[in-house]
Amino acid sequence: MSNPVGNPLDLFRLDGRTVVVTGASSGLGDRFARVVHAVGADVVVAARRVERLDALAADLPGTLAVQADLSLEGDRERLVQAALDRFGRIDVLVNNAGIGFKVAVEQETLDTFRDTMELNVTAVWHLSKLVAPAMIAHGGGSIINVASMLGHVAASPVKQAHYCASKGAVVNLTRELAAQWARKGIRVNALCPGWFRSEMTAGMDDDADSQRFIATMSPIPRMGDEHELDAALLLLAGAGSTFMTGQSLIVDGGWTAR
Repeated sequence: MSNPVGNPLDLFRLDGRTVVVTGASSGLGDRFARVVHAVGADVVVAARRVERLDALAADLPGTLAVQADLSLEGDRERLVQAALDRFGRIDVLVNNAGIGFKVAVEQETLDTFRDTMELNVTAVWHLSKLVAPAMIAHGGGSIINVASMLGHVAASPVKQAHYCASKGAVVNLTRELAAQWARKGIRVNALCPGWFRSEMTAGMDDDADSQRFIATMSPIPRMGDEHELDAALLLLAGAGSTFMTGQSLIVDGGWTAR
């Protein structure tokens, strides 16, 4: 017997749920925190820049701001414990913190590569591992790993080998965590943006060469606006995706369809 049709918009509500968003001091992370708060979630935001975090939390009543460098093991542990101490549960983890630079392989250093992998991959694995017991104790949860379309295709002529390697790792880590935890009630999916206006792409939106490059290469010939990830985020976070795990949801204007 099928379920009766209620209000489909309820699938996007997060009332009574606790959502942790990393990398929330700017760009997409800031937006993600505002979006989940708007649909009823209790929110925990984390980043290094405490002034920006405090300003964000002031805009979102009830939000917990935790200053943390997610490249550090101790800070990751402290973040998860702070969330549990405040709200008693973690239902959704948005692994958004990340770094990336434009640099040719010849000029990349081992430190650049290692630092990128520590934040973009190891922190994703470690935070997921840390929140899993709390999610299982409350019947499950959703982990959203913010990867990139560059986890599926090369970035060149934009040179970012370290970034592409890390995001490709996140995509397959997502699959493996999903397979291990599906029967424990935890869904793990990757949200893979294309070229979006954010702090990491600063300068591209007003650079003529960058805009011509995007307009030439992308079926939708422009950069994405931050609000164009809202629905994808809420789909993965909430009840609308209860039969979806291990997937990459690519929001890229058709870039990877070419």
